[in-house]
Amino acid sequence: MMNQGSKEKYAKVTAVSISLKVGVKKHNVKHAQLRKGYGIIGDAHAGSDHRQVSLLAQESIEKIRSKGLDVGPGDFAENITTSGINLTNLKIGTKIKINKDVVLEVSQIGKVCHTRCNIYYQAGDCIMPREGIFTKVLKGGIIRVGDKITVY
Repeated sequence: MMNQGSKEKYAKVTAVSISLKVGVKKHNVKHAQLRKGYGIIGDAHAGSDHRQVSLLAQESIEKIRSKGLDVGPGDFAENITTSGINLTNLKIGTKIKINKDVVLEVSQIGKVCHTRCNIYYQAGDCIMPREGIFTKVLKGGIIRVGDKITVY
């Protein structure tokens, strides 16, 4: 929707990424199927625990790029890269709706890394512990790059 003379800005999915193994960069896909209580079908992090799907803001990736690192969506092993939303300001229990179907619930903000992970060595830094969030899938469906994100 457009307002007269200005573009309406909204939060959206800028990338969807999966991998078959944990601890490695993820590759970008155009869409993914999320299953309730499980995560993204075909992703190594899917399962029944509370960290089924990870999110990281494109703005966080841009901060690292401004330091000279050649990184992009999926390089920090996040499943969903977002834009237009401050993920670290969300609280545990916050609901995130993607498109008209998928509902995620924030289950963890950041994470503890006791040692430098493979991502740190591959990318030169790892921002997931500081700026990434983890979610559970409350309602599944298909997500695509460009999908609108609503927080409630």
